[in-house]
Amino acid sequence: MIDMILSDEVRRALTAGHLAHLTTLNPDGSPQVTVIWIGLDNDEIVSAHLKLHKKVQNIQRDNRVVLSLLTGGKTNGLDNYLVIHGRARVTEGGAPRLLNQLAQVYVGPGTQFAGDNAPEGYITHITVERVSGIGPWTK
Repeated sequence: MIDMILSDEVRRALTAGHLAHLTTLNPDGSPQVTVIWIGLDNDEIVSAHLKLHKKVQNIQRDNRVVLSLLTGGKTNGLDNYLVIHGRARVTEGGAPRLLNQLAQVYVGPGTQFAGDNAPEGYITHITVERVSGIGPWTK
């Protein structure tokens, strides 16, 4: 089922360096939105955070998340975009390594984003439950 959800087109969009809007839920149920870098680790979408930001705290409390990203191109005259509904989990450590890996796509080859003294931080792992939007993934 994951292979059907994470089609080749979806995988390309998720690894092409498009900024993603991550929506988490605040304690009062209101949405909290932030822009993040994303990548893929097998069938999970991953992002790195050096500090215990609000988005990380929200995921630790309520794992429901939504990602959205503009992906370039048009379908029937409308801009292509991808929306991912899923469940997230947070692991401790590894953020500098992942940020430096993602910086190669988001900033450019040879970029070191997180320095040697950066805190180990957190990695968010998102399991995809549903894909929607406009583009080749909505046939």
